[in-house]
Amino acid sequence: MQKFAGKVAVVTGAGSGIGQALAVELGRAGASLAISDVNTEGLAQTEEQLKAIGAPVKADQLDVTEREAFLAYADAVNDHFGKVNQIYNNAGLTHIGTLEFSDFKDIERVMDVDFWGVVNGTKAFLPHVIASGDGHIINISSVLGVMALPGQVAYVSAKFAVRGFTEALRQEMAVAGHPVGVTVVHPGGVKTAFGTNAAVAEGMGIDHDEMLENFDQQVAKTTPQQAAQTIMAAVGKNRARVLIGADAKSADLLVRVAGTRYHELLFGGPGLLGRVTTFARGLLARRS
Repeated sequence: MQKFAGKVAVVTGAGSGIGQALAVELGRAGASLAISDVNTEGLAQTEEQLKAIGAPVKADQLDVTEREAFLAYADAVNDHFGKVNQIYNNAGLTHIGTLEFSDFKDIERVMDVDFWGVVNGTKAFLPHVIASGDGHIINISSVLGVMALPGQVAYVSAKFAVRGFTEALRQEMAVAGHPVGVTVVHPGGVKTAFGTNAAVAEGMGIDHDEMLENFDQQVAKTTPQQAAQTIMAAVGKNRARVLIGADAKSADLLVRVAGTRYHELLFGGPGLLGRVTTFARGLLARRS
């Protein structure tokens, strides 16, 4: 917990799910929090939880796709707390749809939030994190930044991009000799409202409520609190990456063992990974 006590941490997408859990766990560990979200109602709930445990908190509505606003926000946070040690680029959304049924605007929206939101946050806060002398940048990718699944073409593209961006950044910080750790996070299925807010491409023939129920029952096996604690443990050890959940670890192992042939083996996998791929296969089977 010494990694977090007295530190200033920024968490985007803090109004629910992993972001909310991260903010609370960081507050309990002694950090001061700058939290943001587009969802002001959820953000207010997180702020109340942090105040209840006595954690200093600055809460702001923020759209991570608005670059100029993000740059101004970074300066405002640094001015408010006097420093910034850590940023958790967590805000994200998804879109269910194959390339055939997805519009350009659907793909662009996911890339804007899930990839460019990470770039905006990292670039905006990087000078402050470097200046802190004890910085860390944490970018949330996904298990779908480790392997691809059909029906998630936009999300997979964004999360693979986050992975590459973060791995390159870690190398750059090391080469430059900056006192900044960099970690990429690959969560598997986590019990959040993430799926509730997922858009579905027209023509896929997918029932959103049924899809959400299947995801909750078959895939989401990790709680946000477990995810947050795992992320913090990885940050404490300055790990380059962290896999969250048995499904993420199984996917990583499959890709390592099978290499480029993993897609040939994917849809018959046993156990939890099998449930993930059965879920994906069911999405494609429900096209009209």
